[in-house]
Amino acid sequence: MSVTSSASQRRVATPIAAFFDVDNTLLPGEASEVGFFRWLRQRGVVGWPEARASVAWWLRHLPSLSLQPLRERKLYLAGKPAQVIESLGEEFCREALCPRVCPAAMTAIERHRSAGHLVILLTGSLDFLMEPIAESLQVDRCIASQLEQMEGVYTGQVVPPLPYGDGKLTHVHRLVRELELDLAACFAYGDSPGDQAVLGAVGHPTVVNPIRGMDRVARRHGWPVVSWR
Repeated sequence: MSVTSSASQRRVATPIAAFFDVDNTLLPGEASEVGFFRWLRQRGVVGWPEARASVAWWLRHLPSLSLQPLRERKLYLAGKPAQVIESLGEEFCREALCPRVCPAAMTAIERHRSAGHLVILLTGSLDFLMEPIAESLQVDRCIASQLEQMEGVYTGQVVPPLPYGDGKLTHVHRLVRELELDLAACFAYGDSPGDQAVLGAVGHPTVVNPIRGMDRVARRHGWPVVSWR
């Protein structure tokens, strides 16, 4: 599901957007959810039972060495009250994630904003972890993973489409229709194979801090590669 950042819901009269991945792109290094799980564990909110449930699910759905089952299901949060977790997530983000936003990324965002482009965060990370970042950066939209709830409690399921891989491209196509974007004039920044579909769809892709073979993919397509650390 598309999530509009509370930072800004304005409609900018431009056909050009810049799509930014977050983990290891705006935030170099460790994935935000890895840090969040550790932060919750230190506070006794989650522990070995939650980790064991996630690993067990992954092993049961293992036709290949893919982490996709874990991306689609956040079992470490299943049964947890959404209001409590979201409050903790905002605290974690402001304490641990916002200070990690790379200066080079902020410069790129400001360059696009000055050019009149829409600035859109597009990430598979959790929406309540990303919204404080979106607010602080004053971006136009933040598309992130949203967890399904039943009576205020997380089920552990992610509301489809997951903003990863082809799911990211699905969200981009929705925005193209809604905002009347010209994809050939748009920009995208990402680090991993999960960003490849979007990078290939825009006219101006950039691979940032490449992982899992994305440096080779960039060379094959002639995409620029940059290091934001």
